[in-house]
Amino acid sequence: MYNVREVTKDLYWVGANDHRLALFENIHPIPRGVSYNAYLLTDEQTALLDTVDWSACRQMLENMEHVLAGRPLDWLVIHHMEPDHGASIQEVLLRYPGVKVAASAKAFEMMRQFGFSTEGHECVCLKEGSTLPLGAHELTFLAAPMVHWPEVLVSLDTANGVLFSADAFGSFGALDGALFADEVNFDRDWIDDARRYYTNIVGKYGPQVQALLKKAAGLLDKIKFICPLHGPVWRENLAYFIDKHDKWSRYEPEEKGVLIAYASMYGNTEEAAQAIASKLYQKGVKNVVVRDVSNTHVSYLIADAFRLSHIVLASVTYNLGIYPVMHNFLADMKSLALQNRTVALVENGTWAIKSGELMAKELEGMKNMTVLPDKLTIKSALPADREAELDAFAEALAASCRA
Repeated sequence: MYNVREVTKDLYWVGANDHRLALFENIHPIPRGVSYNAYLLTDEQTALLDTVDWSACRQMLENMEHVLAGRPLDWLVIHHMEPDHGASIQEVLLRYPGVKVAASAKAFEMMRQFGFSTEGHECVCLKEGSTLPLGAHELTFLAAPMVHWPEVLVSLDTANGVLFSADAFGSFGALDGALFADEVNFDRDWIDDARRYYTNIVGKYGPQVQALLKKAAGLLDKIKFICPLHGPVWRENLAYFIDKHDKWSRYEPEEKGVLIAYASMYGNTEEAAQAIASKLYQKGVKNVVVRDVSNTHVSYLIADAFRLSHIVLASVTYNLGIYPVMHNFLADMKSLALQNRTVALVENGTWAIKSGELMAKELEGMKNMTVLPDKLTIKSALPADREAELDAFAEALAASCRA
């Protein structure tokens, strides 16, 4: 059974939704599923814009057959070769033996690496400034290397103002019947998944995203739709979502607030983290998130760290080092290039307390990270007679938030 949505005149969503996949890229939890967006343009010549994950191939083929209604497929345009979009390429080539393939030189190289054969098909190599006329519609291509793979292209249909943005402007979450961002309450139900998608999938490549946004800035008056490869299509309030990506890619906090990420073996560090959270609220800091790094997937921690201006890292000392899951969080912060944050440190241990010193060293390897000077040291547990010290720690953090 086909499941198709019209995006605008001559353009159809022919993708699929996936609720069976538990981990995106086999690492990031997706409890709300994910969509694989492929688009079919019907003009004098027809063009399929990207494919879908192999698990959704049958649905895409049924959708294509319905939209084409007996017409041939003239073009297969590949913006991004990652297997969640490129895995069905060979099946399309087999089903439509006359189809021509358009992609970047790097994408054709990757097709060969994945074992796909374009033999017998006309292949057109695209680059920055290439155009593909299809009749009334014409695609103009921009190179978007490392957003977030090196072969990526985006394209603008100059006839209807559709930007095919590859993995840019995407989101976790299955569409489940909706297609457009204005059909859902995006700020309530989708923004957290969009942030978690960007920060964990693309977050490392902020400079490259900034370069793409600068290219797109000259076209903003022409862009009427943004069609990503995951998540909703944008046709209203485009500036809202573009501004989010501008902040994320400049590593600028969206909000003043505090992430308290704690690693606790027996509950004592957790007690301190909860006490700090209470004091922050009492001191007027209302935007506080408390996360146990042992049972919170790191993708959620990274999304919180990108959203908020301040971070408390509270870790027990473990084998004279940082507690392993906290160490993993710090490694992800570094690999995803998080920067421009203020950090307060809490360390705990029964002997040879080292975690605070070691966390500070990890932060030295990150850009523009301000570490508040007075860390809180706990020896096994925090006694009531040190409440003034705890209060002073919270006050310094609150004052920094108010600044």
